[in-house]
Amino acid sequence: MAAATMFKGNAPAGIYPPIAKLNPAADPRRMRRIIAEDPEWSLAVVPLLTNLCLQHIVKHFEERPILDELVPDQKAFVLEKLPPSLPLSVTANLISDEGYWKRCCEGRWGVSDVSEYSHSWKRMFFERHLENIIELFIPDVTDPRAVLDVVPLCQNYVRRLKISQLLPPIKEPPKFDEDDASDSASDVGNDRPSMDHFDFRILLDKLTNLEELQLVYGVKGCGMNFEWNLFEFTFRDCEFLAKALKSCKSLKVLRINQSKVDDEKCRKLLSYLLDHPSLLELDLSHNLIGDRGARAIGKLLNRSRLERLDIYDNQIRGSGAQALAHALSKNTSLLYLNLRLNRLGDEGGQAVAQALLKNGTLRNLNLGANELTEPTATAMSHALVQNSTLRSLNLSCNRLGVVSAGTLKFTVFLIQQSVK
Repeated sequence: MAAATMFKGNAPAGIYPPIAKLNPAADPRRMRRIIAEDPEWSLAVVPLLTNLCLQHIVKHFEERPILDELVPDQKAFVLEKLPPSLPLSVTANLISDEGYWKRCCEGRWGVSDVSEYSHSWKRMFFERHLENIIELFIPDVTDPRAVLDVVPLCQNYVRRLKISQLLPPIKEPPKFDEDDASDSASDVGNDRPSMDHFDFRILLDKLTNLEELQLVYGVKGCGMNFEWNLFEFTFRDCEFLAKALKSCKSLKVLRINQSKVDDEKCRKLLSYLLDHPSLLELDLSHNLIGDRGARAIGKLLNRSRLERLDIYDNQIRGSGAQALAHALSKNTSLLYLNLRLNRLGDEGGQAVAQALLKNGTLRNLNLGANELTEPTATAMSHALVQNSTLRSLNLSCNRLGVVSAGTLKFTVFLIQQSVK
C-alpha cells in the first residue's frame, strides 16, 4: 500500500502511473481519430522537417526576416503565425499581406471600418499610428525623433491624417523666493509660457502621398482640467502650419475646424496657399473668421483650383460677403459653397445673388441662417431665372417672408418645368 502511494503524483485517482500511461482512456484526445476543433492537429506523430523550419523562421523573424524566399504556401503559413507585436522597422516595407495588417489593426483598435481607407488595412494601420503619435506629442517634452523615425516606414502608405487634438506644452509655474517676489511681480505677465503646438514643418514635406489633412487645435477629454489656453491656435502655430502646407504639394483637402482661426490667422494661412498646385477642398468652418478673412478667401478663390469651400459658422457679415461674391462672379472652378451660420444679411445675400448672374460653374449653395429677408429672396428669384448651373440652393432658417418665399418657390417650379 505504501508503494501505491509513492507512485500517485499527477495520475488520476485510483490509477497508478505505470497503468495510466498504458491506459489510452486516461487522455480523451488519444481515444479520437480526428480532433476537428483543433486546426493544428495532425495524425503524424513526428512533425515534418518543413514545418519545423517554418516554425523556426517565425520564432526568429525579428532577427532574420525571411519571407520573399519562400514559396506561396510557406509564406502564407509564416504570415499567419507572425505576431502583430513585431517592430515596424521589420514589417513595414517587407509585409504587404492584408491579413497580417488586419490582425495588427484589430489587436490595437478593435473593430474598425476599413472602407474609409480604400479597403486597405495597411494604410489604416499607418495612418492611425501616425495620428496617435502626433495627437500625443507634447512640445518640449516629446522627442521629435518619435515622429521622424516613423516617417520612412509610413510615408508610402499615409494619404490622410485626421488629427482630433494637439497638445500644448507643459510648463511648470515659476517659483519665486519671498525676497524676490516684489521685484518680479511686475515681470510675471511678460514671462508667459509659449503655447505653440506640434510644428508640422518637420513632417508634411516628407509625406509625399498625403492628400487630406484635418486638424483641430484643442484637447479632447480635458475634464476638470479645462483651461481656455488648451484651445489656443497661436500665431506661430499658424505661421508654421502655413509654411508646412505650402511644402506639401500633393495636398487636395484641408480642414481646420474648431481652432479659433480669426482674420489675422486666416490671412496668414491663405497667403501661403495662393496658387497651390493641387488643393481642391478647403474647410474653415466653426472658427472666428470675419470680413477681413473673407476678403482673403475671395482672393484665394481666383488663385487656386478650389472646387469646394466650407466656411459655415463664422462671423462673416455684409462686406465680407460682397468680397466673396465679387470673387464668385469671376470664378470658373468652384462647385460647392457653404456659407450658413454667418451674418451676411441682405447686403451680402443680394451680392451673392448678383454673382450668380455671372457665375457658370457653382452647383450647390448654402445660405441658411444668415439673417436674410425679402430683398434677398427677390434677388435670388431673378438670379435663378438666368442661372442654369445651380442645382441646390439652401435658404433655410431665414425670414424670407410669405410672399417672397412663395415667389421664390414659384420661380423654382417654372425652372423645373422648363428643364423637363
